[in-house]
Amino acid sequence: MRGRERRSDRGFVTAESAVVLPVLVMFALALVWGLLVVAAQIQCMDAARTGARAAARQDPEDAVVEVARGVAPPGARVTVTREGELVRVVVVAKPRALGGLPFEVREEAVAAAEEMVGVAS
Repeated sequence: MRGRERRSDRGFVTAESAVVLPVLVMFALALVWGLLVVAAQIQCMDAARTGARAAARQDPEDAVVEVARGVAPPGARVTVTREGELVRVVVVAKPRALGGLPFEVREEAVAAAEEMVGVAS
């Protein structure tokens, strides 16, 4: 056994780091991407609820859209529809930092329209 040369372990740490480091970076980027998507989803949900509350109070449609856009992520699309006694507000937005990806988040809220007090039919 003395005649055999002992192999050196030098360089293995560098090789392992070269393989593991890109995986860790990709994992960290995936986590950040997921957080951005969740944040945009929550903003869309808040915007849809805020818009539905305003629409239920019989606010004009342009005011409802303006209120919802104030809460929604930048560049969000807001649509308001009335179906009988119900109002529906849909908010669709692209999460930030995902401009190149064809990915959108969508939330909607539905509320019952309130009766107007003091308005003659």
